Amino acid sequence: MFVLDRKGCPLMPCHPARARELLRRGRAVVARYTPFTIRIKDRLVENSEVAGVVVRIDPGSKATGIAVTDDITRAAAAPGGVIVLRRGLYAVELLHRGGAIRKSMEQRASYRRRRRVANTRYRAPRFDNRRRPDGWLPPSLQHRIDTAWCQVERLARLAPLTEVHIERVAFDSHAMSAGRDLTGAEYQQGTLAGYELRHYLLEKWGRCCAYCGRSGVPLQIEHIQPKASGGSNRVSNLTLSCAPCNQAKGARSIDDFLKDRPSVVAKLKQQAKTPLRDAAVMNATRYRLADRLHGLGRSVLCWSGGRTKRNRVLNGLAKSHTLDALAVGEVESSCRIVRYPSHVLVAAATGRGSYARTRTDKHGFPRLALPRTKSHHGFQTGDLVRANVPAGIKAGTHTGRVAVRASGRFNIRTRSGIVQGIGHQYVRLLQRADGYGYAIRVEEEQNRRSPARAAGVDAGGVR
Repeated sequence: MFVLDRKGCPLMPCHPARARELLRRGRAVVARYTPFTIRIKDRLVENSEVAGVVVRIDPGSKATGIAVTDDITRAAAAPGGVIVLRRGLYAVELLHRGGAIRKSMEQRASYRRRRRVANTRYRAPRFDNRRRPDGWLPPSLQHRIDTAWCQVERLARLAPLTEVHIERVAFDSHAMSAGRDLTGAEYQQGTLAGYELRHYLLEKWGRCCAYCGRSGVPLQIEHIQPKASGGSNRVSNLTLSCAPCNQAKGARSIDDFLKDRPSVVAKLKQQAKTPLRDAAVMNATRYRLADRLHGLGRSVLCWSGGRTKRNRVLNGLAKSHTLDALAVGEVESSCRIVRYPSHVLVAAATGRGSYARTRTDKHGFPRLALPRTKSHHGFQTGDLVRANVPAGIKAGTHTGRVAVRASGRFNIRTRSGIVQGIGHQYVRLLQRADGYGYAIRVEEEQNRRSPARAAGVDAGGVR
């Protein structure tokens, strides 16, 4: 649990049992519910011993692992030797919403294209008039950097942060696409070296439809794995198809479209390869997050993914984003990871609502208007609240996220389900919505022996 002093300055985190004892005695009050933070009423940071903590980050395309750790130096069995024990104090698994942002922007673009086509007046193209500043990233990628930085910046306000360790990886998408090592001219020249895309596909597929085998007919470029199902525009995911087959397949998978022709399916699957979108995301943002973290005023150290994997395997940790974050950094022979958080806070980025004032149908036409006021009776959708209903079929205490209504009858999503129609007079605010949905999951079990036994120490003795 995070601990603040009387003036709100961060102290060293404490064990949950210690936090409960401080609250029971009245020495502390709850400062924040997620992540759970207490404020001690009779302590100042000047009168406390604060060793400092380290934040370790394992960035990912869809999720990022964040771990808060500290190091304890103990005397080793060898004469004059010391051993450093790394303890995992807190862990967050941040789930990004880059896919949802990308889908929303593609939908918005399709609505705009439809409206321009429907408008018969001529309008000259204005694409060349758009200017992007230096360092611009697509919103789906910029969101990944902003949310990761937001979580670390919040931890810097709740804990005495001294250093930030981040894994900075690079993916060779050219070699990954080939599925083997490339050397010389083969590495320097891509698949389409000396070809235009259409000419390359005509030679590759024998100038015939890949689905029905017809030749001598007009052919169209077709995605083997549909874009609606995550297919990319890579040349390995493109094929040739006649117009009837292309129209019949649509957005269906090849397993469904060619279920009566397994030999054709096997041939197409051999050509289509796994999309490299996740690798491209990491390559595009791997420097940006580290540069952004320098703004915290702490020392930022970057490490390779190979070192993280080595540290994780040596300490017998399972594969997860949070345990990878715990293993980021330097773990030498005199350092051991002896503890990791048994429960992980899962923070899913949900956004803060929409600017749209209407809802559209599948064709992009407005079908209803949305209210312009988001706050009702002092609450907004997404706030963490607690409702104490004294009587009736909904009598009891309900804690969870609220969905507000102008009528004053709110819905509260609790762990056991949604409780509907609770009057606003029974609702008390616990924490304002911050754009994230929170849940708790149990950390994965370790692959082999525990790190404490590997270090030859008792993990319970370093709490």
